Amino acid sequence: MALQIYNTMTRSKEQFVPQESGKVKMYVCGPTVYGYMHIGNARPIIVFDMVRNYLEQLGNEVRYVTNFTDVDDKLIRKAEEMNTSVAEVAEIFINAYREDLEGLGVKPATLNPRVTESMELIIEFIKELEEKGYAYESGGDVYYRTSKFEDYGKLSRQNLDELQFGIRVEVDSRKEKPEDFVLWKAAKPGEVYWQSPWGNGRPGWHIECSAMAREFLGDTIDIHGGGQDLQFPHHECECAQTEALTGKPLSNYWMHNGFINIGDEKMSKSLGNGWLVKDIRGQFKAGTIRYFMLSTHYRNPLNFSVDSMTSAEKSVERISLAESNVKHRLELAAEGAQGEVSSEINDKLSAIVANFHARMQDDFNTPDAITAMFDWVSLANHTLANNEAAPADFAALLQAFGEMNAVLRLTPELEEEIAGEEVERLIAERVEARKNKNWSRSDEIRDELGRLGILLEDTPQGMRWRRK
Repeated sequence: MALQIYNTMTRSKEQFVPQESGKVKMYVCGPTVYGYMHIGNARPIIVFDMVRNYLEQLGNEVRYVTNFTDVDDKLIRKAEEMNTSVAEVAEIFINAYREDLEGLGVKPATLNPRVTESMELIIEFIKELEEKGYAYESGGDVYYRTSKFEDYGKLSRQNLDELQFGIRVEVDSRKEKPEDFVLWKAAKPGEVYWQSPWGNGRPGWHIECSAMAREFLGDTIDIHGGGQDLQFPHHECECAQTEALTGKPLSNYWMHNGFINIGDEKMSKSLGNGWLVKDIRGQFKAGTIRYFMLSTHYRNPLNFSVDSMTSAEKSVERISLAESNVKHRLELAAEGAQGEVSSEINDKLSAIVANFHARMQDDFNTPDAITAMFDWVSLANHTLANNEAAPADFAALLQAFGEMNAVLRLTPELEEEIAGEEVERLIAERVEARKNKNWSRSDEIRDELGRLGILLEDTPQGMRWRRK
């Protein structure tokens, strides 16, 4: 089965074929860095990290670009509140964003272009649109002439008369049509600005992604992703800008993830019902947050609650415990993974992994892919109960698990946690302390391991440990 992706543009699943075999160009709209990331921002970040992971597992080299909007009305207001510069506000929240990314188990993008570092690209893009008659200057602002682009509205499936509800700016008499959107904004007194042919100012919201995507990925990209809320007006306007300029599709596949609801209400800053990722990370590990996000299909709405996170945590603990137990049995085998995998284990693992890939290739159906991982848990526990199971069986189990977990990343990589060697050293010291009847030191070490999230267990094979 070939990978199928639901394309928002065509409203159908299509076989994914990159423009260049083995290479994927992917652009995902990034944050406006004026505040901390909330749980709604985290969903596309995790979803498209998963998409990237799977494309790479299929053997593709993925060039993954996501931008930083580091100048905007919101940053200007934030800078005034904090009595600092726009650049300082951006730096504070870009660093916070990167900390959250690490805490969500998300790999860094190939490239994070910034608006403030792309100003020449943006200005040149607007100039070319103006030369082609798609842009016009009025009172120091520059607007996009939507009526000239016949396909405006094709992504959101609305006509011009229906689109006014989504326009972010107030109706301005300087516009030719209310639907026209701003490409360049004249600077107000005291605001940060850049020089341009139309006077001092800064870019509108939509133009930045068109300019940066074209510069770093070319005229047409393979996948353009983002939240459902960006479909209109942001992505619609991107289409109009880029395609008017190049005469080519901006993206061959458009992907949009669904909203996150809080208590069955759409999460909204105006409702004050948002949760910050940094606060959630204080309560739950990356694997738990990822499990919660991926246990519902990315295109469907998702309801966030502490109860649902706690349930996700228990599910991840079950997966992690099985993985840890298999690792432990393999480590105990003096002969390592020598020998052949039993035909029963081989056949069952092959079926589980094949099912995992079949689900992932059906528009990244992660809920059913997670079900395949639980089939692996059942097989792992059944094999662990068999005292005659060969080391090669446990090695095969770990290899299959690693293949699936590399995509979903539900359990942490070793380097993300305390080094195993340090744990082993502390356990050895505790064993020695108990031999010497140094109960005080023994208890100190157990408490120290507990603070590090390590549980000690007595087994017939001796003392072992696992992460909480």
